[in-house]
Amino acid sequence: MTSEADTAHVHEHHWEWSWAPLLVVAGTFFLVPIAFAFYFAYENVTLSAIFAGIGTVMLLAGVSMWVNEGLTQTPLLAGVANIGLPIFILSEIFIFLSLFSSYWMMRLSIDSWPPEGTPEIDKILPIIMTFILVGSSVTAHIAEEKLEHSDLSGFNKWWIITIVLGTAFLGCTLWEWDHLIQMDFIPETNAFSSAFYTITGFHASHVLVGIGAFIAVLIPALGGRTNKTFVTCVSVYWHFVDVVWFFVASQIYFW
Repeated sequence: MTSEADTAHVHEHHWEWSWAPLLVVAGTFFLVPIAFAFYFAYENVTLSAIFAGIGTVMLLAGVSMWVNEGLTQTPLLAGVANIGLPIFILSEIFIFLSLFSSYWMMRLSIDSWPPEGTPEIDKILPIIMTFILVGSSVTAHIAEEKLEHSDLSGFNKWWIITIVLGTAFLGCTLWEWDHLIQMDFIPETNAFSSAFYTITGFHASHVLVGIGAFIAVLIPALGGRTNKTFVTCVSVYWHFVDVVWFFVASQIYFW
């Protein structure tokens, strides 16, 4: 016979806990600000590489642990991701808005634009990149539809295609940077180059995070395990990155 005390203990509210968020934050801290500081401020390549390596391992461990928990554990509070994701995206919108606002203020305060020292930047490549990114949003949506119909094989196929398209987009960004750097167009060249590398680089970092999130979902899915909440969150994030690119392309390349 169960006593009232035992019943109260069974129904007692317990908060969930995990080491994963700590590993992700600490890994990001070592990988980005610490490694960058030693490389750019202290010009110590060895320590920069060491901290970047430590940060990468911690970040990957944290992401892996978080994904595994999401696939194997029932959350105590249902629907939290549906609330948290819009808040996260809203914060990202404000960050991008601050960058664009700085660019607009600078752009409108200078009579001659682009400034002296700016080479002719190809207008065809960003159009191609737009089609690639829009195509990746379409394939991500198709993958979601496949998962809704319990077609895991179809989901994996379209999810992989999305990763390939995202990687192609990132490759285009890196190729363009390499081409411009060979023309001595670097972040320090002028005001436009600083804005160009900052905004396109910040967007490219979001593409890289998106690709990592896609891979984190794909690996367990290849083994037959997936989570619709994970898939939805990654897809919404990717569509957000897609929409932001329209602003990047129109303001940086065509204005």
